[in-house]
Amino acid sequence: MQKLGTLLRQTGQQAATGLLRAIYPPQCMTCEASVTTMGGLCASCWPQVPFIYGMCCDACGVPLPGDSGDAPAICDECTTLARPWEQGRAVMLYDAKARQILLGLKYRDRLDHAGPAGKWLARTAQPLLQPDMLVAPVPMHWLRFVKRRYNQAAILSDAMADRLGLVHCPDLLIRPRHTGTQDGRGRAGRFANLADAIAPHPRRLHLLAGRHVLLVDDVMTVGATFAAATEACLAGGAASVRVIALARVARRE
Repeated sequence: MQKLGTLLRQTGQQAATGLLRAIYPPQCMTCEASVTTMGGLCASCWPQVPFIYGMCCDACGVPLPGDSGDAPAICDECTTLARPWEQGRAVMLYDAKARQILLGLKYRDRLDHAGPAGKWLARTAQPLLQPDMLVAPVPMHWLRFVKRRYNQAAILSDAMADRLGLVHCPDLLIRPRHTGTQDGRGRAGRFANLADAIAPHPRRLHLLAGRHVLLVDDVMTVGATFAAATEACLAGGAASVRVIALARVARRE
């Protein structure tokens, strides 16, 4: 009977999906072109998404010239900044179509972007995975959460953790101090603005102690938010922290 119930539920879900696709045919994430699967990219838009392949900085994920080797490489920026996390990665550069995907998720309620983004994050996160790893998003202050109604980092971290089969804790960290926007601040100003702005959730310390943590955010610029979140995890007893962002803002020389 249990197997029959499961089969009926799966059949119902498939029928509902088929009806939905009949009413709303799948469209490209960044244009209105038809695609074969929901949340896909069309042949025209795919090459315009600046995915990061090959050699990248082991600390922040920014692409580097040369071929991937056995020894980890570090970019110039990460040699001058003390990163409190062990490793970092990013799926794409914050440019071209990537900006459209991110802004749609962040400000335009395009939660359908989370499915493909979770798949991309899961693939990119492979070098970061550790035994019994705990996945958590960078937290959002409650005032911003009320205004936006969701934390885009939590949407992404949930989709990625589901793909990887890892435990996800959306409220592992809290943001007790409202920091406002980071836009317009220089590197030093961004780090100063985030000082002591993130803390471990008092009721989640038992999950954090002794665990390897993978922090997720939508965009990494200079790494100030990731640094504050990492320091909060380590203060709460985490064994180590690694970070991953859907997009990385690369400095232009």
